[in-house]
Amino acid sequence: MTAVTATGPLAGVRVVDMTSVGMGPYATQILGDMGADVIKVEAPEGDVFRASVPAASPGMGAVYLNLNRNKRSVTLNAKDPADLQHLLQLIDGADVFISNVRPRALARAGLDAASLCARHPRLIYCSAVGFGQDGPYAAQPAFDDIIQAMSGLADLQGRNSGAPAYINTIMADKVAGLTLAYAIPMALYEREKSGRGQTIEVPMFETLVSFTLIEHLGGRTFDPPRGEMGYRRVLSPERRPYRTLDGYLALLPYTDAQWQRFFALAGRADLAADPRYASPPARARHFDMLYADLAAIVQLRTTGDWLALLADADIPHSRINTPETLFDDPHLAATGFFQRVEHPTEGTLTTPAIPVRFSRTPGSIRSLAPRQDADRDMLGPQ
Repeated sequence: MTAVTATGPLAGVRVVDMTSVGMGPYATQILGDMGADVIKVEAPEGDVFRASVPAASPGMGAVYLNLNRNKRSVTLNAKDPADLQHLLQLIDGADVFISNVRPRALARAGLDAASLCARHPRLIYCSAVGFGQDGPYAAQPAFDDIIQAMSGLADLQGRNSGAPAYINTIMADKVAGLTLAYAIPMALYEREKSGRGQTIEVPMFETLVSFTLIEHLGGRTFDPPRGEMGYRRVLSPERRPYRTLDGYLALLPYTDAQWQRFFALAGRADLAADPRYASPPARARHFDMLYADLAAIVQLRTTGDWLALLADADIPHSRINTPETLFDDPHLAATGFFQRVEHPTEGTLTTPAIPVRFSRTPGSIRSLAPRQDADRDMLGPQ
């Protein structure tokens, strides 16, 4: 694709990105989309996701392509003295250094926070780790499935099926990646006031526990506890897409007015007058019965009938999309969400647009995921 000058809110920020797999690359792609100059530093074996399938050519798998646009790529072996000097020179010229290499390995190469921040006092040094480094799990390996299990997410996902279950997306990687993506600009903003860099540590485990417990801490929010943990509405076995006469429907009346409108269009004056469903606290005590009644009503009409009725009544609802049908979604089509782009080596690709919009300094897709070491010439002579 044609080169585009970076104009996003992070234009002028340089990031040395020594991350791989999901968490770190997702964060740095967001920074790149917002205008940062991201230099992806890979070990000789390359990012693990380069080997993902499908792929048009070796080392350029689909997941890698979807996590690494707006980056340059160099391959450096930190164990090699010459390569290490190249890496240090890159960091000297950077605003941000981010790595998911284990801290002990970084320290052996002299890439620990104390060494680099002493050398470069304005540096934002960011560690993307599995676990907080002051706890007993500090040295343990961490991947998405492991963190989903440890954070309680897999247990919650399986409560109604009788067995723990993983969410069918790399939730832990992406939530932690989003946390990285907001933490780094915060540190850059603070540096504008203080003139000094600092270290950031984003641990997947603690991040996902925090994410999960927002609604599920429940009664343990109080000391002593005022009830059980868990948000009952979300955990109700009756909370699910509801079967219609010819398919499924997502439906969530939420306010008093929405429930009253729903019962009216369903012809259920008895439920509209039922004290169990008359207020938010009452509904909260009877979610299972409420959603069971909802399911029984929905199955009496077709999906098309419900879509028309619910739209007219302004009640939150949706058809059930699949990943495949998203390509036919009229809203995504109108907003230009799916973009066809020409990769210099991989041919025509489809890529999601940047979902965040700035009025004056919009982000941009300036380049697509690079082949490994494609930008070696930027290193110059030693």
